Amino acid sequence: MLYFAVKAALSGLITALVSEVARRSPAFGALVASLPLISIFAVIWLWRDTGDSARIASQLEATFWYVLPSLPMFLVVPAMLRNGTGFWPALTAGCVLTFVLYLITAWILARYGIQL
Repeated sequence: MLYFAVKAALSGLITALVSEVARRSPAFGALVASLPLISIFAVIWLWRDTGDSARIASQLEATFWYVLPSLPMFLVVPAMLRNGTGFWPALTAGCVLTFVLYLITAWILARYGIQL
């Protein structure tokens, strides 16, 4: 249980750090947020828990494929906010778009033999 608490605390600390940095400098906050810190922590925890190189390779490869359909959200939400859409509707639309793009990506990759 202590191990889980340490993992959760470190992962949460990153989120808090990014939000604090972004408050002072949106561009620098975006830079820090764009770093794959959560993915790096996830594979470190997975390595510590399993020592399974094949599982880590699969995790990282799947992460790559899931990052691609999430990218449009980072353009759609700001565009909606700038055009007067409220924060929550814009964020919801971005999340729905991302989910739909995840499904499409998984379907397309499956047609090429790539299972996520």
